[in-house]
Amino acid sequence: MGRDLRRRLFRLGKKRGPQIGKTKRGKGTKWMVVVDGQGVPLGAHLDSASPSEIKLLEPTIEKIAVPRRGRGRPRKNPTRIVADKGYDSDPLRERLARRNIELICPYRKNNKQKKYHDGRKMRRYKRRWTVERTFAWLGNFRRLVVRYEREIKMYQAFFHIACLIITLRQF
Repeated sequence: MGRDLRRRLFRLGKKRGPQIGKTKRGKGTKWMVVVDGQGVPLGAHLDSASPSEIKLLEPTIEKIAVPRRGRGRPRKNPTRIVADKGYDSDPLRERLARRNIELICPYRKNNKQKKYHDGRKMRRYKRRWTVERTFAWLGNFRRLVVRYEREIKMYQAFFHIACLIITLRQF
């Protein structure tokens, strides 16, 4: 009996794998990607679809490691992050400001006090399309759009291979 059950994954009452969360359209995995100005992925984080982007931004920033020219430690913190309305949060802006990262994102409709509003900074938001283009490039990989793998490690491996292919196409 031990031989037959050796490769089974037992989860009582759960009908989903790790890092899969409920969404409005079913179950899914959220892709969090930080890209440079050309759309080349610098860091990526995969998580369940249920937590908000505000909670997942800092673990995504931790994955960034841009090598420097010559010698030295890789760069971890970007100067600024251009994001969409889903990232609008005053506590998040303050946490990123402590790390010397500027968050550029439009306010949500329900945000009453717009104390970080500056039109000059919002001009940089026009370049948000490079991030969306990278997500479209990732959407071209069928293996990522339809998650066939139950284990997150295999899905993550395919995700990193897709990011590598996107990076190689840019150079």
